Amino acid sequence: MAHKAGFVSIVGKPNAGKSTLMNSLVGEKMSIITPKAQTTRHRIMGIVNEDDYQIVFSDTPGVIKPKYGLQESMMDAVDESLVDADIILLVTDINERFDESDIIEKLRGTLSPIAVIVNKIDTSSQQDVLGKIAYWQEQLNPKEVFAVSALHQHNVQSVMDFILENLPEHPAYYEKDTLTDRSERFFVSEIIREKIFNLYQKEIPYSTEVIITAFKEEENINRISAEIIVERDSQKNILIGKGGEMMKRVGTYARKDIEDFLQKKVFLELFVKVISDWRNRKNYLKQFGYED
Repeated sequence: MAHKAGFVSIVGKPNAGKSTLMNSLVGEKMSIITPKAQTTRHRIMGIVNEDDYQIVFSDTPGVIKPKYGLQESMMDAVDESLVDADIILLVTDINERFDESDIIEKLRGTLSPIAVIVNKIDTSSQQDVLGKIAYWQEQLNPKEVFAVSALHQHNVQSVMDFILENLPEHPAYYEKDTLTDRSERFFVSEIIREKIFNLYQKEIPYSTEVIITAFKEEENINRISAEIIVERDSQKNILIGKGGEMMKRVGTYARKDIEDFLQKKVFLELFVKVISDWRNRKNYLKQFGYED
């Protein structure tokens, strides 16, 4: 039997549920999931390996009109993933209005097979679902439209079947025991960032970056230090909280999830550092992995 392998790009607007779908398809928690938009900043690959196929999924940042340097880099990652893709999944929330035609124009110009994933159908009537399927068939004429609830795993298997049908014949791109192109340090920083998104309001989560400054593996424990970067002193004060209370909560929740992820005891130290306007400064965007 011929071996299949290919790249599957998952694109869509913020809060469409791309990361939930990616995690469902990969069977591992690869992308951080929070109720807030624009959580995914990097292109994150999750790799599914079987004897006769390898699927390389890319979860990309949500499609937005960029307002500052960091968001421009995020949209470059989306464009890159469309160029590489053998198959494209456009994930859209059942209630979403798609007024940003730039992504639709880009998809109309691609030769890769496209499936539109109408997500979160558990919140809508059958009539709404059928209406949205008809809308996407008319807008984009994709190869397939799937109505799913990624959160409840409803109809996710049909999406997987579509991918396997359209995956090209090709040797594996990565070693068969590879799950992702990202390091443990990267996922540890994403876990910490997820806790910040869940615990803080307004601009704080969007102004933060998490950098792992030390990752020491000892026999019975991993000792990890991380810097949380913010743009202003006022944000630093909110992040730390009265008597350090908020920072303790971030550390407690993050440490528990990091221990689950690494399957090992963890000692976690967190520090907060101010770098003004880092989201617009090329040197910092490069240092933090957003620019090549």
